[in-house]
Amino acid sequence: MTDVTADPRDPRPLIGEPLALDLLNTRWAGTPVNDLLTGVEEYRVWLSSNGLTDRCTADEAGLEAIRQAREAIALAAQDARDKGELSPAAREGLDAVLAHGRIRRTAGPDGAEDRLETDLPHWLAPWLAADDFLTLLGQGAHRVKQCAHEACILHFFDASQNGRRRWCRMAVCGNRAKAARHYVKARG
Repeated sequence: MTDVTADPRDPRPLIGEPLALDLLNTRWAGTPVNDLLTGVEEYRVWLSSNGLTDRCTADEAGLEAIRQAREAIALAAQDARDKGELSPAAREGLDAVLAHGRIRRTAGPDGAEDRLETDLPHWLAPWLAADDFLTLLGQGAHRVKQCAHEACILHFFDASQNGRRRWCRMAVCGNRAKAARHYVKARG
């Protein structure tokens, strides 16, 4: 989870997951599915909730780039969940986003310094999200999860010791599932 305080305008039910999963969570259950990234102002809210407003500008180019990153991460998350590894299409999608930036190592006064460079400024947030997803995979693809509630599409990183977390939020989705099971049992 991040230490950033969410923007009060952010309507999403789950905020504060690692950057890549927080990007996936810009879509949440509803009819039709809710989508935070419908316009530049909404993109600005997402940047604010993730502490990126000082580093990234919300504009049309950035909105299109972040949507591309979200699609790439969504495919990669599904592969990680279903197969435990990334398909060539998922790797290609992530690589397409990551191709817009690099980490440049320089000699600083106290030793090595890493600086992120992107070919265009609007690729910074998408690059950070794609890079974050690879970091999460390095901690264990099995810990990148989608909520087990059938009506929920939110993602989370399972940091529990035993890796058995099932719900995005126990207080909401977990309790709904428990109540549904109780109702079925009670009806016999």
